[in-house]
Amino acid sequence: MNHLSAHPTHRHDEDDHSEVLDLDAEVLAEHTAAITAWLPLPTSPRHVVDLGCGTGAGTLALLDRFPEAEVTAVDSSAAHLHRLREKAAEAGVADRVRPVRADLDARDWPDLGSPDLIWASASMHHMADPDRTLRQVRELLAPGGLFAVVELSGFPRFLPEDAPAEAPGLEERCHAALDRHHAEQVPHRGADWGAGLTGAGFAVAGERTVTVDLDAPATEAVGRYALASLRRLRGGVADTLTAEDLAALDRLLDTEGPDSILRRPDLGVRTERSVWAARRA
Repeated sequence: MNHLSAHPTHRHDEDDHSEVLDLDAEVLAEHTAAITAWLPLPTSPRHVVDLGCGTGAGTLALLDRFPEAEVTAVDSSAAHLHRLREKAAEAGVADRVRPVRADLDARDWPDLGSPDLIWASASMHHMADPDRTLRQVRELLAPGGLFAVVELSGFPRFLPEDAPAEAPGLEERCHAALDRHHAEQVPHRGADWGAGLTGAGFAVAGERTVTVDLDAPATEAVGRYALASLRRLRGGVADTLTAEDLAALDRLLDTEGPDSILRRPDLGVRTERSVWAARRA
């Protein structure tokens, strides 16, 4: 799933984000598969477009769900598309993937064909003008085709509420700071996409919420996912945390230290994904 790649980022940031996306795909694969299985499609699509594909979590899940389909995977990040090509080759499906580098905020998109299914996971809220993007999607979609919008309710939570012991509630305070940051920088996060889809001329065919609640003990992948995610979270909230909270967070992120998040047996993953499926009205 793609969280930021509708817009260009620095190479180091891209590398960090690619790691988070790859781990997101690994840890939440079962939930992504459940979403693709739920999509209200009368027949299996032959041509799918993945808008804001990131490193390919959705692309590979869709290829697995629809074995006759080909996917045009669109992203602005060359690094993400490179990683997608590697993963597609490893999975033996490179011949079914067409990577396209494009700025989805541009008024004119490259030729993406006439897809039966368009998938946008964790990318719509990054669009500068989502209403325009919705209209562009409607024009692109084949008659009778389906548009699926998948959005996280927020940044995943990994720690128990009372952890760490020296700074209980640390993760909640980090989330509150991140929510304030997103309210300023990503105003469309948490939007009601059902209303937006209807306004753009779609008929909403289904909505659902997928709850993610992976309990401890954590797998090794969950530990790495928590580490990579909280590192990115730190970059957005460090300036607003107290010195005590920042120090506690840094102890969690110190992979060599005794308090490293990689050493915690009580990690989990808690979040929600909201899904909308819509057809051209």
